[in-house]
Amino acid sequence: MSTPGSRAPTLLQSIVVNAILVSVSLVALYPVLWVLKMALTPSQAFSMNPSPFPDTVSLQNFVDVVRSCSGTGAERVCRDWLFLRQLGNSLGVSVVTSLIGIGLATTAAYAMSRFAFPGREAGMRLFLVTQMFPGVVMLIPLYILLNRLGLLDSLWGLALVYSTTAVPFCTWNLKGYFDTIPIDLEEAAIMDGASRWTIFTRIVLPLARPALAVTALFSFMTAWNEFILAATLLGKEEAFTLPVVLQKYVGDYGTEWGHFAAGAVLVSVPVMALFFALQRHLVEGLTAGGVKG
Repeated sequence: MSTPGSRAPTLLQSIVVNAILVSVSLVALYPVLWVLKMALTPSQAFSMNPSPFPDTVSLQNFVDVVRSCSGTGAERVCRDWLFLRQLGNSLGVSVVTSLIGIGLATTAAYAMSRFAFPGREAGMRLFLVTQMFPGVVMLIPLYILLNRLGLLDSLWGLALVYSTTAVPFCTWNLKGYFDTIPIDLEEAAIMDGASRWTIFTRIVLPLARPALAVTALFSFMTAWNEFILAATLLGKEEAFTLPVVLQKYVGDYGTEWGHFAAGAVLVSVPVMALFFALQRHLVEGLTAGGVKG
């Protein structure tokens, strides 16, 4: 819709703009279509054909991944329940990480936003500094700590490790959103006799629902996609998360491209489902903490 005083775009301008948008969309979708092509092609070879559409469509790669099949011919072995267990591992670790991150960060971010106390600014800067270093930098001390606590090869230990990075991120993200909530609402509730806990749970958290959804989503995605820490801290195949499972298709002497692509598609499905479920909160939650209202 054009505003008063503005000139409506001509037909040629509309065609050019739409042609550019379609071209950019095709460029962005080409790698996704390529992965789908390899996943649906009943072969483990890397195709050099530039076409993103498969010549032969088959679901065998997906069946092999879900059934955890390995080998060929008489040496072919399938473990039907292993993939579902590994899927449950990834879901469990990601959900626990998100819950710990959100659970601890909401109270911390609210305190950072509303209360003035010694060390507040230094604490926020320290949270920011922790985000500057990749998790692999802390891998050795984390490995030693988990070993002494008996949490190696444990999903609880992995979730605890992921939470060390999730809490600072969640605190920073939620603190920016809490700053945008008018303090007048809380002052009015205090005048009505509401306690600080009632204000936090009945007023602040419901208003911060978009930010909570986006923060939880990013925490979930970080834990879901992480590979290096999981591959180092988990040694038993039954405890593997899905990124570690995908790595086994890349060998020293060859790569099972069909299985790898099918596994990548299956790993992406839960995250895509979460995006669709939370899409109405994404834009509001990502932009509301950008400026203080």
